[in-house]
Amino acid sequence: MKRDTRLIHGSRHKASTKLAETVGPPIQRGSTVLLPNAAAIHDYSQISYGRQGLASHQALVAALAEMEGASDVSLFPSGLAAITGTLLAVVKAGDEILAADSVYRPTRRFCDTVLARLGVSTRYFEPSLSAEGVLALATPATRLIMLETPGSLTMDMQDIPGIARAARARGVLTAVDNTWAAGLLFKPLAHGIDISIQSLTKYVGGHSDVFMGSAATANPAAAKLLDAAQLEMGWAVAPDDAYFMLRGLRTLGTRLERHEANAMIIARWLESHGNVLQVLYPALPGAPGHDIWKRDFSGASGLLSFVARPGSSAAVDTFIDALRLFGLGYSWGGFESLAIPGDPQFACRGFQPRFGGPVIRLQIGLEDPDDLISDLDQALAAYATA
Repeated sequence: MKRDTRLIHGSRHKASTKLAETVGPPIQRGSTVLLPNAAAIHDYSQISYGRQGLASHQALVAALAEMEGASDVSLFPSGLAAITGTLLAVVKAGDEILAADSVYRPTRRFCDTVLARLGVSTRYFEPSLSAEGVLALATPATRLIMLETPGSLTMDMQDIPGIARAARARGVLTAVDNTWAAGLLFKPLAHGIDISIQSLTKYVGGHSDVFMGSAATANPAAAKLLDAAQLEMGWAVAPDDAYFMLRGLRTLGTRLERHEANAMIIARWLESHGNVLQVLYPALPGAPGHDIWKRDFSGASGLLSFVARPGSSAAVDTFIDALRLFGLGYSWGGFESLAIPGDPQFACRGFQPRFGGPVIRLQIGLEDPDDLISDLDQALAAYATA
């Protein structure tokens, strides 16, 4: 072989080469997949292109399927893409979606803009509506019920098993944004839900540095739709990102235990604070939705909200700016603590939440809870002064 040929073929990995075994899968950075023979070109069950997923993708999918109790898991390049990809996969023009009014705001934006342009209508229902109340809204056009529990701002809880049973009896698909529970603390598929969606960016990744989402199902018809949509729309995730997500998944249980322990300490402290009217954290006894959480969930994550004593938006900004350890950021699920005001995001809702004071959402990270309490205490003092 001459020089340029040797440069290309001299170091090519051969399928027969024995690789050293490591605790993580090999990272295959490849778009082209070399097929073994001409017959394989016509065998569409084989992976023929890197976008379909290689070693790190396959390992992550297998681990997620095990955790979620799923037969099929589709990966998407972000949590929002997992939601929008699922919706595009299962609905068509003329269909209707029933969605909890507390769903993630970008989910709502996608339904009200992109899906509306494609001839899919969306109606929103009050999040605390019973299963019978939700299904009473269904029409012959209703294709999907989109849920989110807890709602990621006001922590609204839904009767997932009841809604799933009623929907299945009517032939209506169900999907739930299960990011708060990270696929570990709540098992939607075991409770009758057709598709469990989560932003892996949050707790599974755990370090606020990788984007990804997943849609898991044990419903063969839904799996077929998701797989076809993923292939036809060209969604894909990078092999390195899949590796990092798998790495985060390995420590998810340990990290969530610490997030929950810290969050419960903070929630109980907030509950007794004179400048706090209410704590919105389903794992806290007496909090809204606690009975459903206790029945359906095996634990809690670090995301909670609280209602402050009545105050202006300027006072809320004072609270946010006074925080020293809590960052100001919309994401959550990483090792760091974060805070955002909730009320500006309520304007789009059809059923306006009424709490008697401004809502502030906290992501409780892995810092020492005593330090977080000191930070919140001085910021609440600044809020009271403002």
